[in-house]
Amino acid sequence: MAKKSGPKKNIPKRPDGDRRVRQNLRIARVLHVLNLIQSRGRWNVSAIAKELGCSNRTIHRDLNVLEFCGVPFYFSEEERCYRVRSDFRFPTLALTDDEVLGQAVATAITQAPGLDIGLGATPTTTRLASVSKEESKQIIADVISLVDVFDLKLADHSQHREILKTIQLALLDLNQVTGVYESPYEESPVKLTLHPYRLCLVKQAWYVIGHIDGEKEAKTFRAARFKSLRQTEAVADRPEKFDLRKYFGNAWSVYRGGKSYDVELRFDASIASTIVETTWHHTQTQKKHRDGSVTLKFTVDGLEEIGHWILGWTGKVKIVQPEELRNEIIRSLNAGLEMNLAKPK
Repeated sequence: MAKKSGPKKNIPKRPDGDRRVRQNLRIARVLHVLNLIQSRGRWNVSAIAKELGCSNRTIHRDLNVLEFCGVPFYFSEEERCYRVRSDFRFPTLALTDDEVLGQAVATAITQAPGLDIGLGATPTTTRLASVSKEESKQIIADVISLVDVFDLKLADHSQHREILKTIQLALLDLNQVTGVYESPYEESPVKLTLHPYRLCLVKQAWYVIGHIDGEKEAKTFRAARFKSLRQTEAVADRPEKFDLRKYFGNAWSVYRGGKSYDVELRFDASIASTIVETTWHHTQTQKKHRDGSVTLKFTVDGLEEIGHWILGWTGKVKIVQPEELRNEIIRSLNAGLEMNLAKPK
């Protein structure tokens, strides 16, 4: 008698975008394996698996892919490692100068502290340069030496690269993450399990958006505040049509208030040209006046974040509306005066 099968688990279907990303990551890993066995190092299955942080079984599958593609590699019994026939050259992409320039600029940008959370750009560009025509090699060399990113004032994530990598992998694998989160709004660190939706860089820090297991409302978590984090094997409940722009709404930065405000600010002529150089918010409109001053208008959800920004222009900006914002700025300035005019104890 045939054994009855149990009820099928309702496993969420992976979005096409996730599937393509996973396929691209596998291709990148296979090419990495090829690069290793083409080098002068001694790479066997165990050494390759350790280098790439995956299982021996995965490496065997990648080697099968290389064999299927016609890469002439062999295992040297004398050296106890894999080698590729010395006359083999892997076909290269026919990239335009603009495409090479784009890859090189992306590499230079992702070397900046705070943006260096993915380490794939530099080795990819290095390999590209090794097999490219001389003109492309020169473009790459020039860009790497001439383009730099400084002083972004991003939150320091140098101690949290593993946290960010864990979030990235969990998003690709459609898995939950669990760990300890230290919030400034909690008396002590809390342990939580999170269903991650997105990883995004906003203003000065990396954030992960998702909902806590057992809840439904999406929340914003600053990546650097995770004290520990690991990926679980449990499937994450991620809305297929989650819209990050809609989630943030008209927040000035990342924390969306419960009330929408029309904000009107008039900036002094002495800084008007500096102010209009930047688009500070996606709802921004501006109007220049005959006296050289400029008015900026925004529609924002919540006043706390824009209030901090306005304080940085103290003495150069007048709050036309709303009154709530003007009163809050006055309170902050008075508190600052009281604190700094008081005699040190």
